[in-house]
Amino acid sequence: MIQKAQEKDLDTILLIYDIARNFMRSQGNASQWINGYPSRDLLLDDIKNEQLFVMTDCVEIYGVFAFIIGEDETYKIIENGQWLNDAPYGTIHRIASNGQKKGVLKECIDWASSQISNLKADTHRDNKPMQEALKKNGFQYCGIIYIQDGSERLAFQKV
Repeated sequence: MIQKAQEKDLDTILLIYDIARNFMRSQGNASQWINGYPSRDLLLDDIKNEQLFVMTDCVEIYGVFAFIIGEDETYKIIENGQWLNDAPYGTIHRIASNGQKKGVLKECIDWASSQISNLKADTHRDNKPMQEALKKNGFQYCGIIYIQDGSERLAFQKV
């Protein structure tokens, strides 16, 4: 089940992001989600803006992601490629799981697709597992975008 995150979920959400950071490090991705990203303040803003979601089996939260319908400023300019279309879209950001359940990305994508059929996502060049998972779930590589701190991300889209 996917539902909007609440402030009471924050400690569990932060733990899930710690687990995801450790997994990324074990897979050779030491440069993504550094310096405490995503921060408690960012997650609280996401909760207040009703764009942070948790995945739960009614007993525990096992996944978390941000989902935003509307234009993402960092997606306006794409290099070495192009978006598949210019239609309105939803963006999946900061997806993470506690590692206890398989298919978390697919579950997220299926849910997001039920909200809007045009989806975008991006990931770090070193995040090979996420790149493969996005492709496996119907996303196509579109090019390079730059996030707010100026670092590059590989951009994907599914229509």
